[in-house]
Amino acid sequence: MILKRMKVSGTTMTLLQAGLALSLIMCSTSYAQPRGDTVGYTERQAVAGRLVYERNCASCHGINLEGAAVVPNLSGDAFAAKWRGAPLLDLATALRQMPPGNTAELDERSYEELAAYILAFNGIPAARTNSLSFQFNALLPDMTEGPQFTNVANIATGAAEVLSRLRPVTDEMLNNPPAEDWLLWQNSYDNQGYSSLDQINRETVFDLALTWRMPLQVGENNPGPIVHDGIMFFFTFPDTVLAIDATNGSLLWRYEHRSDVRPSQKKGIALHGNKVYVPTSDLHVLALEARTGELAWDHEIQTEEGLNGYHLRMAPLVVGDTVIQGITSLRVPKGGWILGIDSTTGAQKWRFNTIPRPGESGGNSWNGLPIEERSGGSVWNAGSYDEALNLVYFGVAPTYDTAPLLSPVNVDGITNDALYTNATIALKPDTGELVWYYQHLANDQWDLDWAFERQIVTIPFEGESRKAVINMGKLGILDAVDAATGEYLFSMDMGLQNVVSAIDPDTGYKTINPYTIPQLEETRLICANHYGAKSWPPAAFNPTTNRLYLPLNEGCIEAGPDGRYEILTTGVQMREALLPDSNGRMGRIQALDLGNQDFDWLHRQPSPVISSILATAGGLVFAGDLNRNFKALDEATGEILWETVLDDIPSSTIVTYSVENIQYVAIATGQTGYHVNDWARMYDIFAEPQGMPVNDSPKGGAAIWVFTLGQ
Repeated sequence: MILKRMKVSGTTMTLLQAGLALSLIMCSTSYAQPRGDTVGYTERQAVAGRLVYERNCASCHGINLEGAAVVPNLSGDAFAAKWRGAPLLDLATALRQMPPGNTAELDERSYEELAAYILAFNGIPAARTNSLSFQFNALLPDMTEGPQFTNVANIATGAAEVLSRLRPVTDEMLNNPPAEDWLLWQNSYDNQGYSSLDQINRETVFDLALTWRMPLQVGENNPGPIVHDGIMFFFTFPDTVLAIDATNGSLLWRYEHRSDVRPSQKKGIALHGNKVYVPTSDLHVLALEARTGELAWDHEIQTEEGLNGYHLRMAPLVVGDTVIQGITSLRVPKGGWILGIDSTTGAQKWRFNTIPRPGESGGNSWNGLPIEERSGGSVWNAGSYDEALNLVYFGVAPTYDTAPLLSPVNVDGITNDALYTNATIALKPDTGELVWYYQHLANDQWDLDWAFERQIVTIPFEGESRKAVINMGKLGILDAVDAATGEYLFSMDMGLQNVVSAIDPDTGYKTINPYTIPQLEETRLICANHYGAKSWPPAAFNPTTNRLYLPLNEGCIEAGPDGRYEILTTGVQMREALLPDSNGRMGRIQALDLGNQDFDWLHRQPSPVISSILATAGGLVFAGDLNRNFKALDEATGEILWETVLDDIPSSTIVTYSVENIQYVAIATGQTGYHVNDWARMYDIFAEPQGMPVNDSPKGGAAIWVFTLGQ
């Protein structure tokens, strides 16, 4: 339970203000010793209250009610001393304010059970008959002796038993994931985002309903759950890892990494062996014991520039005994890199610089700039891995310092391609050795990243089966290259851009439309925009049908001497613009037939698609959008078969898993980031003028939503 938003004298408070406000409630002047009747509760209430707490409060307040950051504690000497003798109704008021911002409010009975559990945890024994009720203004008892943990142990709900079933995650599991698990950011090393589970299918999806919901702390994040042996591991704001019973939302353990650095958004965590691998906002990679959440090792990444401008956004990728972590570098000299870390000891094994140094291969592609004046080359998304080729694949982002690259210096042997930006790179996972690269868009002047998921697919091409690495950049152009060599195979343009005027059929080289080259003489329409026709939400590929399902959005910019903002160093000003003839529809889900390199069905809608796509063997495609709609479409036709409205924006990857032969679908809401915020801003600008539906009802707050059949 987390204080997200509360009303005080008619004013909406921020998370920090609200947290401090409740802290003041919790830490105000001590009440007098109780007079008259004091509160009683039954053991049944405390047992029920523990379950209420685990599902609704523990993710933020902690398993031991210890609090975190601005979240106040609900146990301990300070809590007991300040609440002894206080009116029960004052505690009731404080509890009812939690979790503010979450529309899934608890009923009165649940709040009473929650109060009973808090009393039990703080050492007050249960009464045989006296039930706790907010109907009576009794006083809270003296709790100054502190928590009685033996009493709490009597009402435990079996966390140890659930955790004891957790098996080590082996290399074999990662290479051939069990159908019931969701073991990596996109389920499998190939990043296909596909599940072979089919209990939830075209015929049964109509019965899909919410089975549990866990509130989370609000913050910038793009989390993706991973599930193994019925336990969900989840990275949440701020730099916190939760282990959750995936069947009912009960918290099993919680680990928070504290630092003085502002928490940054991340995609998730990784499992391997008995460890959970975690990136942090202050550039540490942690290894936690999967069964307990205890810290096993802590690797601090060293930089020459301090922490400013660096982030760890991607979920780690573990291959064998190597934890691979990419670094994002925002306007920092020398750019980003990828690290290989020993999974057992936490020691660095290798480093690959995504911006080559002068004299290295690719080092003369930066228009003659010294290394100190090169920047960018961030790695935002988790890589993919092919066991047969023993290669990992990553996408590399462009630079924001575009002005020095705009015009070539015309010196022999020097280009302005800016490697390895906007490239797919294939590395040896044990050594970090570069095996091949393919640059999708040289000298990107518009922040049109090709930095997203690399998916490994085996598809027919020119009469033979080819293993390819496919990916799509912000322009909405799909490229496929050979997984072993990087040889160009083909491209598919979604028709949402005007920057590339031609693609060479043999090499894939893209010719830039001269009309779109940055200039300050007049305002010009550039499509797509830097929010991305395709951005971080990953696509899904169904290997049984060879269909690829893409989350796409329509948008452009007006660029020139006047605008609302600038993000690049050419000085060009920008403002958001609609794609011509969009007819008030920004969001689309596009199905491609990769077996024939052809277009399949297209679903268009007003609201931008903001989540990943999930494809399943049940013939379904799941997606979520900015207007809080969560839907399942027929994977063959695009027809909407099931739809529900969430209480906040679905901002994560969608996953599915099975426990004891029951299939679940999970998605996180309310933890936003660049992608959500950018498209929300653009949607707000154009919604009413274009007659698009405006969903301005109150947001429900961050939470994990889990659905199953017949609940």
